[in-house]
Amino acid sequence: MQAIPYGRQKIDQEDIDAVVSTLQADFLTQGPKVNEFEDKFAKYVGAKYAVAVNNATSGLHIAVSALGLKVGERVITTPITFAASANCVRFVGGEVWFSDIDPDTFLLSLEHTKRLIESKPKGFFKGIIPVDFAGLPVNLEGFRELADKHGLWIIEDACHAPGGYFTDSKGNIQMCGNGNYANIGVFSFHPVKHIACGEGGMVTTNSEMLYKKLASLRTHGISKDNMSENHGGWFYEMQELGYNYRLTDIQSALGITQLAKNDKGVVRRNEIANTYKNAFKGKINYQDQPKGAYNAHHLFVIEVEDRKGLYDFLRTHRIFAQIHYIPVHTLPYYKDIGYESADLSNSEMYYSKCISLPMYPSLTDEEQRFVIEKVLSFVYG
Repeated sequence: MQAIPYGRQKIDQEDIDAVVSTLQADFLTQGPKVNEFEDKFAKYVGAKYAVAVNNATSGLHIAVSALGLKVGERVITTPITFAASANCVRFVGGEVWFSDIDPDTFLLSLEHTKRLIESKPKGFFKGIIPVDFAGLPVNLEGFRELADKHGLWIIEDACHAPGGYFTDSKGNIQMCGNGNYANIGVFSFHPVKHIACGEGGMVTTNSEMLYKKLASLRTHGISKDNMSENHGGWFYEMQELGYNYRLTDIQSALGITQLAKNDKGVVRRNEIANTYKNAFKGKINYQDQPKGAYNAHHLFVIEVEDRKGLYDFLRTHRIFAQIHYIPVHTLPYYKDIGYESADLSNSEMYYSKCISLPMYPSLTDEEQRFVIEKVLSFVYG
């Protein structure tokens, strides 16, 4: 059997044709495909605005910048995430404070976060960055109530979760990144994610003010709008210090065709997840799914006692499982600035056991049966 990775992009002829068509068109970047992708993505998640960027890390950077985070100001996030969820705060000189996860969902714990916020004076924190880890949406309704009480903003790191949703207390479906509870949402288009653009990301919001700020920061802070003077058609003004975080038309063309197939892909991901759950129920622990939530399943994570043993065993059978993630507070950079002693026992316990099994729409039933067989044979002999 061929190698089975934990994640894999699927590029079909429709995707290839879309890219070739753009290569033969007038614009390779800063053209109409970017706007088309932004409009279609905003509509897909139910947000008013979307800003395409060159990767999700850039999206997180301009998100904290647009919200006005300053040097020394403090933001809470989860340690069970890719480092960029925390690094974006450091990019602007802010302080990262980690709150522990829920041991069942592996998501940022509302209770732990509430205790952390209430242990400090009002105004001590500026924002919260919850992460829809593995594709499971954070129920942001409770976080929004907490944030409003303490004057905080929320950035939803939805990089794992396009097509996922939770159901709020009124019975309304809240799509990840729709901006109804978070000020800003951020998505990733890395190849192992749902929508593969090679690299790329999208930032969503319902605030026109934030949208204009994000769009400006994405393009050097340069604008032809609201100019103090105009010397001719070439004239522009750099109104603030921004960045070159643009997505190309080539990537956007690929993103448009990938987006159109995402619902079908998420359905398949849930079929795969249900097969894993049926095989492992009562035998191996996996991520809990709260009632009313729809997991977009970027990952399928299980917990086992001998994680290193299973990881190595699977590799001998060309099953390339992965670990998501080393807790951010234990990485050398964060240890060196004082996070090593943080009390995050749930996160550290999770890390000691977690392993991500193959999860992608083109995973075949035969391949999945092989993965399940090998996992169970290792755990039970």
